[in-house]
Amino acid sequence: MKLYYSPGACSLSPHIVLQEAGLPFQAIKADTKTKVLPDGTDYRTVNPLGYVPLLELDDGTRIAEGPAIVQYIADRVPDKHLAPANGTLERTRLQSWLNFVTSELHKGFSPLFNPAMPDEAKKIFRERLATRFAHMDKHLASNEYLMGKEFSVADAYAFVVSNWAGRVDVDLSSFGNVLAWRKRVGARPAVQAAMKAEGLIK
Repeated sequence: MKLYYSPGACSLSPHIVLQEAGLPFQAIKADTKTKVLPDGTDYRTVNPLGYVPLLELDDGTRIAEGPAIVQYIADRVPDKHLAPANGTLERTRLQSWLNFVTSELHKGFSPLFNPAMPDEAKKIFRERLATRFAHMDKHLASNEYLMGKEFSVADAYAFVVSNWAGRVDVDLSSFGNVLAWRKRVGARPAVQAAMKAEGLIK
């Protein structure tokens, strides 16, 4: 398998999940600004939208969108318990969390990275993100991870998105349960390995 990624972007989520899964893969850095791959190829020939992540299977099949990719990986290694079985209520709960991270956190951060976004608008997005992190904080008061006692692909995705807070002045200091959860997730060997591979930590 090949994972197309950009360091520190949301593609870090499937990178972590691949490390957790222990599956063999090749990580290919895709410059999302120039759209040029290390071999000089235009990345848009791989993903016409030009963004990451994208997972290419050994038979050439390509899967886009992080939440879909991490569930595919999890289903390849059911013994790792990275996602509940398909068709169960627990799997629906996992998808609920993945959708929350996608629509409420990930897309909430996006405008803050846009230099053309007015400061007044950024203030609104920061306030909105604070309410979303407050929701997570309340949930994590009685849960080690988003799905309860076990780490799941939803934690990988939420961890990656929460990493962006410091880069765009989103203050997480009042969310003690979120900070404790971030510490638990960040200490996982697979998370450390993926972040080192992307040059995010030494």
